Amino acid sequence: MSEQITVVANATAAPEPVRVSWIAELRATFALAWPLVIAQLAQNALATTDVIMLGWLGPSQLAAGTLATTFLMPFLVGGIGLVGAVAPLVAQARGARDTRSIRHIVRQGLWAAAILALVLTPIIWQIRPVFALLGQDPAATLLAEEYIHVAIWLLFPALGIVAFRSLLAAFDATRVVLLITVGGVVVNALANYGLIFGNWGLPRLELRGAALATLLTNIVMFTAMAIFVLRHRRFRRLHLLHRLWAADWKRLGQIFRVGTPIGITVLAEVGLFTASALLMGRLGTDEVAAHAIALQCASTAFMVPLGLGTAATVRVGHAFGRGDPIGIARSGWTAFGLGTGFMACSALVFLAFGPAIVTIFLDPDQPANHNALALAASFVAVAGLFQIVDGAQVVAAHALRGLSDTKIPMVVAIIGYWLVGMPVAYLLGFTFDMRGVGIWIGLAVGLGFVAVVLVARFAMRERLGLLRPR
Repeated sequence: MSEQITVVANATAAPEPVRVSWIAELRATFALAWPLVIAQLAQNALATTDVIMLGWLGPSQLAAGTLATTFLMPFLVGGIGLVGAVAPLVAQARGARDTRSIRHIVRQGLWAAAILALVLTPIIWQIRPVFALLGQDPAATLLAEEYIHVAIWLLFPALGIVAFRSLLAAFDATRVVLLITVGGVVVNALANYGLIFGNWGLPRLELRGAALATLLTNIVMFTAMAIFVLRHRRFRRLHLLHRLWAADWKRLGQIFRVGTPIGITVLAEVGLFTASALLMGRLGTDEVAAHAIALQCASTAFMVPLGLGTAATVRVGHAFGRGDPIGIARSGWTAFGLGTGFMACSALVFLAFGPAIVTIFLDPDQPANHNALALAASFVAVAGLFQIVDGAQVVAAHALRGLSDTKIPMVVAIIGYWLVGMPVAYLLGFTFDMRGVGIWIGLAVGLGFVAVVLVARFAMRERLGLLRPR
């Protein structure tokens, strides 16, 4: 049974839940979600900027930077998922009008960020011996180590951003999240240009400059969010940093209980696509290039249901906190309808215009690109087929997080991605010789399994006892 927030009773009786119509819920969800969607796209732009500018240095630096970020990302993504438990917990407390719990949850979210940074830093620092065991090129490993030993210090600000962003989302203040994220893209681009290449009188640091730019960007974004929540009159009354040093072990444990399964769920999905890239590597260079193109197309479309999923966590959490089962249903199904509706449109676009879309990435006038383009077009077609289930599974998972239901969805994700999706991908790709298309069909099957189970779980939430506060 999932862990759910214990609602602290107020001095007065809980107010009668306010009924929200379907139209009003649609408007509220859309207003909450659209800045988050754009912010997710902007977050992608941060990594894209790094790749482009490291590419200007040359293939060796780009390869080393890619190796370094590939090593760092699983730790960071897992931590982001864990600290992201702040969002449903704050949303539930806000729905219950429990201001004291909001303060404690956010404060312990910052504690969780600090604890994770302290635990992960010495592990990530050992990138050189780890890469040596994995047989990576020694020269690339040394360059990757240079990057990691600078970028590693971004762990606390990056995870602290998640705690503050979760608070802002729970209070429907998503536009400031968008503005700060877009500002971070600008800061990252300018810092990269100055520190990588030594422009504007700055030292030419090359790969270390890229790492330093990423670190500075996260510090700037964390500082901007901290200043906003500490000084804005809407959040100042929460006294978020009052007695910051005082531990609340109950709330901290609650964040880890709810957040750890979220982190593992995200890692399971990220790991599935990482493993699929490794399988593509066994097929050839054209397959890897085509896979990267199709994956970029799919991940760009995925940002929309991901933003809607965050909105679902908040809206469902609000309704759950105020004890409103009708509001829970309307919030969850509204986000689900928006997410799957958008993905149905993107599926049509992928199926109809896939061959044209892939030419954005590779020049069709170059004969050497023809095979990769043909493969990419076929992969994008399969990606079009799984767009709806991909949107369904992410929105359903986030809606369940609004109920603090994270343990069973974690198990479902592990089974769906690794015991269903990956074996099917391998069998179709290699045993049945469907190659890259077979691998992508396996991904679709895994996502479809998770989508069906999680949507059914949300539909059966009352029968499963997910609406009982604990």
